[in-house]
Amino acid sequence: MTKIKAPSKQQFQNSFSEESTDSKEMVETITEALLSRKGKEITVLDVSKLTTLTDYFVVCHGTSDIQIKALADAVEEDVREQLEEKAWKKEGLQGRNWVILDFVNVVVHIMSKEKRDFYGIERMWNDADITYIKDADES
Repeated sequence: MTKIKAPSKQQFQNSFSEESTDSKEMVETITEALLSRKGKEITVLDVSKLTTLTDYFVVCHGTSDIQIKALADAVEEDVREQLEEKAWKKEGLQGRNWVILDFVNVVVHIMSKEKRDFYGIERMWNDADITYIKDADES
């Protein structure tokens, strides 16, 4: 029987720190892309201490299905151009009511206001560290 040694806590912390820095840079790129297309109520949830699924959720909504598609396109384009990364998985581009772009360490949720209010991702992850991103034009 082969015995497998589990990684030490220090090894997890070291790899997490490196991923976290990359994740923060990606979050910044994503939020800038969303701001450039007038995404509404952009919210960043730091769930890194709550789950191993991802480090961050970025949530926003658009005012129409056309804007939701434009927001998703802007995020994909900016992440590809600036960070040379592609979404690992994409969902909802056809329906345009709730688009999910999964970049592994960062998952982006772009949805209609109705879907956002109904599903309440921020309420589900209310223990996360939450950052609200405001446009320079907002008061």
